[in-house]
Amino acid sequence: MAMPADPDNDAVPLRAALVSALARNDVPLDPAWRAAVETVPRHRFVPGFYLPVNRRDDNGLTAWEPVTAELDYGRWLASAYSDTTLITQFDGEEPDWRAPLVRHGGAPTSSSTLPSLVVRMWSDAEVAEGYTLLEIGTGTGYSTALACERLDSGDVTSIEVDPRRLEAAADALYGCGYTPTLAVADGLYGYWPEARFDRVVAACSFRAVPPALLAQTRPGGKVLLTLSGWLYGYARVLLTVAGDGTAEGALLRGTVSFMAARTHAAPAFGNPAHWAAGLPDKPRTARHGPERLTAATEEAFHLRFLAQCAAPYAQMTTVDEVVYLVDVVSGSAATLTFSDGEWHVREGGPVRLWERVESVLDAFDAADRPGPEAFTLSVCDEGQRLWHPNMPGLLLPPAAPN
Repeated sequence: MAMPADPDNDAVPLRAALVSALARNDVPLDPAWRAAVETVPRHRFVPGFYLPVNRRDDNGLTAWEPVTAELDYGRWLASAYSDTTLITQFDGEEPDWRAPLVRHGGAPTSSSTLPSLVVRMWSDAEVAEGYTLLEIGTGTGYSTALACERLDSGDVTSIEVDPRRLEAAADALYGCGYTPTLAVADGLYGYWPEARFDRVVAACSFRAVPPALLAQTRPGGKVLLTLSGWLYGYARVLLTVAGDGTAEGALLRGTVSFMAARTHAAPAFGNPAHWAAGLPDKPRTARHGPERLTAATEEAFHLRFLAQCAAPYAQMTTVDEVVYLVDVVSGSAATLTFSDGEWHVREGGPVRLWERVESVLDAFDAADRPGPEAFTLSVCDEGQRLWHPNMPGLLLPPAAPN
């Protein structure tokens, strides 16, 4: 289908419809953020993206269909103004949007985050006029544009680890009249040339709070991060930075996940059957089954984060109904197998992985199953500790050197 001459004009009612949809879904839209969503042309930031096909291919992989204005103008424009995350890159490979191909499998490495999450992110961080802001993870630049629309472009700094992504985002931002400071940089270390900031907000996830981000935040400033780990548990935290460089804040409710910072992604661990080969033959009966972590519930989402604090280097996969836990750092492994109505555990290596997970689940149940907002994260020179009044403290793994 030939592309009409004026997509900017066609997008105006779609932006108004998006704002109405966000309001119906209780997304926090104060008048300034509402005006930003109504103004920023998201389609300018997503000239091409992938949407999943509702079936797997012959190899069981998810098929991803490219969407561009040239391929299907109506679908492209409508999708750009849907409250949907639009995948723009897989495995760090920049697509050729002039002749895009269907993708089969692969790991998404860049996207345009769904607008409701972007607005919630800026609202939760209490971003307001007059603040200086560091955004980690420019991506397509759409969230950066919303921040520039609310603040002055001169108060916004956005960094991106992928130079090709940043180049495309810069073209879109400057084309729309926004002129933030943009830089190719690793979010783990922030961006010292523009520090200090009133707000630091990450659109990627970290295994722990990077010390550099606290050092680059003014006393009394706030840092909003998503924390994640190799069990794919996530938690959002809003930290307030003190004058001595320490920080503290509560976890926030909501099942939000971001792609991991590339240096914090889980490593490959090989064939899980190889890890299980040396485990003891005699299993024990598990006190808790893996469904406590894998169920499609908010509690399981929360529990995965707590469990990975106790076993920070564990990864979990299921093959032929056997659940494997593998720790590439210590060389430990465990398996869980269901039979006769019970889960049976085999563990080996210096770390008893499932035993550590079970200790967290025991404490969680004894504390009356507290939600995320009942936990406080404190960050100081001695480490990063997750606190709850009725549970033992849980340590996060080191994020990066100072």
